[in-house]
Amino acid sequence: MVFPFTALVAQTPLQQALLLAAVDLSIGGVLVSGPRGTAKSTAARALAELLPEGKLVTLPLGASEEQLIGTLDIQSALRDGGVKFSPGLLAKAHLGVLYVDEVNLLPNPLVDQLLDVAASGVNIVERDGISHRHDARFVLIGTMNPEEGELRPQLLDRFGLAVEMRNCFDADVRQRIVKARLAFDLDPRGFRARHQDEQAKLIERIHAARAALASFDFDDAVHARVSELCIAAHVDGLRADIVMLRAARALAALEGSTVVTVAHVERVADAVLQHRKHEGAASSPSRNDATRDAAKGESNAGESDWGYMPPEPAGTAKVKQVRPLAAKKA
Repeated sequence: MVFPFTALVAQTPLQQALLLAAVDLSIGGVLVSGPRGTAKSTAARALAELLPEGKLVTLPLGASEEQLIGTLDIQSALRDGGVKFSPGLLAKAHLGVLYVDEVNLLPNPLVDQLLDVAASGVNIVERDGISHRHDARFVLIGTMNPEEGELRPQLLDRFGLAVEMRNCFDADVRQRIVKARLAFDLDPRGFRARHQDEQAKLIERIHAARAALASFDFDDAVHARVSELCIAAHVDGLRADIVMLRAARALAALEGSTVVTVAHVERVADAVLQHRKHEGAASSPSRNDATRDAAKGESNAGESDWGYMPPEPAGTAKVKQVRPLAAKKA
């Protein structure tokens, strides 16, 4: 059984980042860095359970390009006049979560390809002049331990949001985390039942947040604050500005606001700029509210919400999809 998302303790910054990325997939996923044992995979599984199809697809460290994007059987074109497509992990993750542990240890070309699809929502497989495309819209969650190596700056920038996890040395918070985990392990069904109402409310708010996204606009004050924060952080290019606006809009939608405000911008700024800041950059004038909550050992998971943008139709070539072997036997 899966540990409930709303029962996570003292993980407010991580929860907020995951929810924002799930509300607006164009944000570009979440990079979570930190030591082992800080609930990274637990949070990913908890989020996946609340998505439309409840899927969590894990990309193994030794995955090949074909495993990731899928394969085309060109020989079938000569024999049958049509191309057979065998889905990869990107197709299987559609409408769910694609979890990449130790993303910093993957080959850079594979990470680049993964981030391209996460940003566009479409996977294109090409071979010998024949191509196939399919929707691949998912929440990308990448984790890494900085002690095992860093991602290139160009790849870091492609992740929309970043959260840095740290070991907890607050005795009260540690006790709350351990008690929650022991209670879940002792009686998973009972533990989940106690959080059922919170989970249901979270799901209800998902739909409202998704539907509200298109109704938001950004006034000059919001644009000015975004520019100010990004300039102070000495970021490269304009991707940080765009992601910050989208994240602020997602936060406003989650909270049921009617407008995006400067306060929304400041509350998402840390997650947008943390992995993009250059040395010598000025600190953000306002600390992320979520970070303040975490410093106090507070968890506002029950007050969070998230959503998912529906897929847009994508053209496809004449392709016969190969059913998994297990399905054929069934």
